[in-house]
Amino acid sequence: MALQMFEFIDEVVEILDKWRDDLEHAANYIEKYLEQIILDDSEGYLNISSRVKSSASLKEKILRNSYYKKYSYPEELFEHLSDLIGVRIECRFIEDENKMYKSIKKNFNMVHGDGLYYNVSNPNIRLDLRGKQPQTQKNGCEIYRIDGIYEVENAKINFELQIKSLVDIFWGEIEHKIIYKNYNYMLADKFMKEMMDSIRKNLSMIDNQLLILYNQFNKANSVDAAVRKHQMEMMLSKIIYDIFSSKIKKDIGFIMDFRKSCDIIMEYIFRTNNAEHLDDYNETLLKTLNRLNDISKDGIDFNSKITFEREVEFKDEFSSILGEAILGNINSDFNWNLFFRMLFQIELGNNAEDFENFINFLKDRFGNKKVFMELYNSFKEEEADNIRQRVIMEIASSFKEINSIEFIYEEKIENVNKITTYMVKVICKNINSYEQWEKTEEVFMKLLRLKIFGEFGYEIEIKDIWRLIDKFKECCNNIKASKELLSYVNELEKSSEIKKEEVLNVIQSL
Repeated sequence: MALQMFEFIDEVVEILDKWRDDLEHAANYIEKYLEQIILDDSEGYLNISSRVKSSASLKEKILRNSYYKKYSYPEELFEHLSDLIGVRIECRFIEDENKMYKSIKKNFNMVHGDGLYYNVSNPNIRLDLRGKQPQTQKNGCEIYRIDGIYEVENAKINFELQIKSLVDIFWGEIEHKIIYKNYNYMLADKFMKEMMDSIRKNLSMIDNQLLILYNQFNKANSVDAAVRKHQMEMMLSKIIYDIFSSKIKKDIGFIMDFRKSCDIIMEYIFRTNNAEHLDDYNETLLKTLNRLNDISKDGIDFNSKITFEREVEFKDEFSSILGEAILGNINSDFNWNLFFRMLFQIELGNNAEDFENFINFLKDRFGNKKVFMELYNSFKEEEADNIRQRVIMEIASSFKEINSIEFIYEEKIENVNKITTYMVKVICKNINSYEQWEKTEEVFMKLLRLKIFGEFGYEIEIKDIWRLIDKFKECCNNIKASKELLSYVNELEKSSEIKKEEVLNVIQSL
C-alpha cells in the first residue's frame, strides 16, 4: 500500500513538472486579465499576484488529505484540485475585501452553461459565484475564496481566487509558519489557540485603526492637505525608527537617536515619487507601509559594509563634492552608514542608483531656483545662473568641511536655505552690476560660509571674522559695521575662537 501511495505521488509530481511552464503562462494570463477587469473599478485595490503550486506543497497536500486513496489516477486528481493555480487580489483594509468581491460580481455577470460566471470579454475565464462569501475556514476566520476555471485549447485548468487585505495576508503567513510548518504546535492546544486568537484580534484592531486614520486623512475638509501629508510622513518616520531601533538593539546592543534621519528619508521618498496629488500620495504611502512590513520580518546586519553594484556617477561638480564626501564616510561613520542602510532597505533596487538619486534630491533642495528668484529679477538670466552656481558650490564646500550628517536634516536644510535667501538679498541690495559681483564675490562667499558654519556650531577663528569685516569695509561701502558690532568684536578679541551663537550675533549685524 505504501509503495502504491508513493508511486501515485511521484506520478502526480512528474505531471506537474511537465505542465509547469504552461501553468505558469496560464497563471500570468489570469492575473493580467483580472487586473484589467478591476483596475478602474475598485477602490482599495493594491496588487494581484499568482503562483503555481510547488511540488513540495502538492506532495504535502496529497498526504494530508489522503488523495492517493480518493483518486484512482493522477489526472483525476488534477481535474478536482481547485488550487493548482492560486491567484490573490490584495487590498488595503478588511472592509475593502467585500468591496472587491462586489466588483468581481458586477463584472462577472454572464452565466455559462456550466453555471459559472464570466465577463463578456472572455468566456474562457469563469468564476463560481454561486456560494456564500466570505467562507468560514476551519480556524473560524472568514476568507473570500472563489473557485475558477480557465479553459484553453479544450483543456480546463482549475484556479483559486482569494481576496485578502494586508492584515489577512500577514495573519496567513503567521498561521502557516507557526501552525502548519511546526507540528509540535497544535490548534487543539488551548494555550496556542488562545494566543493565535489574541493575535488575530489585535491585527483586526490595527486594521481598524489604520482605516480610521486613512478615512480621516481623506476627508476633504478635515485638515489642510499639506498638514495631512506632514502628519502621515511623521507617522511613517516613527514606524521606520521603531523598526530599525529594535533591530539595532538586537544586533549591536544599544540604541541611538536617529529620528531626524528617518524624517529626511520620508521626505525623500515622497518627493522622489512625485506624490503631490492625493492618489499618488496614497499609493506611495501604502507601498511604503507594505515594504516596512517586509523589513520588520527580515534580519539586518549592521556590522557589514555597504557596497555598490557599480561605480557611483555624478552629473555635476556640486553632486560630486557632496557624493564623494558621503562615500568617504559611508562605511566609517555610523550615522551615515545607518542612514543609507535604512534608505537602501526601503528603496529596493540598485544601491548605486538610489545613492545618485539621493544626491540629486539634495541638489534640488539646496539649489532650488525659488531660493534664488531675486537674483533673476536683478541680473540677466546667464549672470544669475553663474551667481547661483557659485553659491551652491560654496554650500557644497561647506558641507564637505563640516562633515556632519546634520547637514541633510530637514531643519538644517531649511535653515541653510534661509541663509542662502538672506545672502541673495544682500547681493542684490549691494551689487549694481555683474562686473562688481566678480570683484566682490569672494567676500560674499566668505560671509555665506561663516553663516553656515555658525548654523552648525562650527568653531571659527576670530581672525577670520576680522578679515571678513575688513573686506566688507573695503569692497562694499553700502555694508558698514555698526558701533554695536565694533564694540562686540572688541569683546571677542579676548578669546582665540568663537562659537555658533557668537558667530551669528557678529555676522547677522552685517
